[in-house]
Amino acid sequence: MEIFLVELIVILIISLLIVIKSADIFVDNLVEVGALLGISQIILGVTASAIGTSLPEFGSAMIATLSGSVDIGVGTVIGSNIWNIAGILGITAAFTGVIKSDTKGLKRDGAVTLATALILMFFMLFGDIGKIAAIVMIIVYAIYLRSLIKAQKKDTEDNKVKIEEKSELENINEKSGSKLKSIPPKSIAWILVGFAGLVIGCRLLVYSGTGIGEILGIPEMIMGLFVLAIGTSIPELVVTFSSAMKGLHDLSIGTVLGSNTFNILIGIGVPALILNVPVDHTSLIFDAPAMIFVTVLLLLLIKKDMKLTRSNGLILLATYIAYAVIRIFVLG
Repeated sequence: MEIFLVELIVILIISLLIVIKSADIFVDNLVEVGALLGISQIILGVTASAIGTSLPEFGSAMIATLSGSVDIGVGTVIGSNIWNIAGILGITAAFTGVIKSDTKGLKRDGAVTLATALILMFFMLFGDIGKIAAIVMIIVYAIYLRSLIKAQKKDTEDNKVKIEEKSELENINEKSGSKLKSIPPKSIAWILVGFAGLVIGCRLLVYSGTGIGEILGIPEMIMGLFVLAIGTSIPELVVTFSSAMKGLHDLSIGTVLGSNTFNILIGIGVPALILNVPVDHTSLIFDAPAMIFVTVLLLLLIKKDMKLTRSNGLILLATYIAYAVIRIFVLG
């Protein structure tokens, strides 16, 4: 048993290194391609980056639901969302010193993230999350994606107006056209390589983390809320931290907000289309409200100066620690 535990710890460390390098490759090339296509950082963050880094949570929720371990599925999603905000943004802000935010993007994506948490809480009040709730969630996500596409089109049109004012429209259009045609194939390839590394690395993280949890006798819901939630959120942590270190603040914030929205609306919505997702009483009265609380706290902290400072990051981290202590040692 001790030998097996050591092996799992070694796998955990190796998979973490794979995820860190893969996230670095993923971010660098995603930003490069996005810039060539004229896509803003915040849009990249809440779509490509958020969905890409959220696939481990989605996969874990699907596998857990289909295998009957629904506590792990729901726990992984709610736990990941709390960790994404209080843990990931807390750590990133504490180490980088500041994460700046775009007012327009924060109002839209922050509001959607909060609304998504409230929607989940609303359906949890009625017991199992079934097909009706699932359909509503998926429709809401589709509407959100449509609004993002509209926002990107508007940004593109605004840029064209600025170009016209400078009387350089034809010249820049020619350059833009050439850029669109000359997206380096190797950049696309590296994005896929980075993404594959995230998926494989995360799968190893989940495997080793789950094994360690089982050996130590951790309950299923706690394993979902913490072990798997944090394990499957490693991509968000690395991408968010890496983006902030590179000064890509909108991508950093967008990845977390978009990930939380995707986790609930798709991570719970799609499995609920197949099987009813039971709602644990403690999740209803404590975990879901905690998720809403940290979301509101994040928005309030950013709203003041449109940035997260080091002290804000420490507040978020302290909040997560308090949540973890109460959930594990008081509520069990």
